[in-house]
Amino acid sequence: MFGRRAVDMAPGTHYRSERVSAVNGQYFFSTREGTLEGPFFTRVDAEREIALYIRRIQQASALMALSGR
Repeated sequence: MFGRRAVDMAPGTHYRSERVSAVNGQYFFSTREGTLEGPFFTRVDAEREIALYIRRIQQASALMALSGR
């Protein structure tokens, strides 16, 4: 995928990968920031948490923009 996120200085190639992984029966998801979030009991739980994580990141970015940083 070739494109640019709002925070990127220049266009680049971003490869999509499976964000949810299972380790010993527990589920985790990886972020663009390089963190591994979890564990979660089910894949559905992990996918729901991905949506909540994205919302938190977007809210934090909006607050930072409002504060002038």
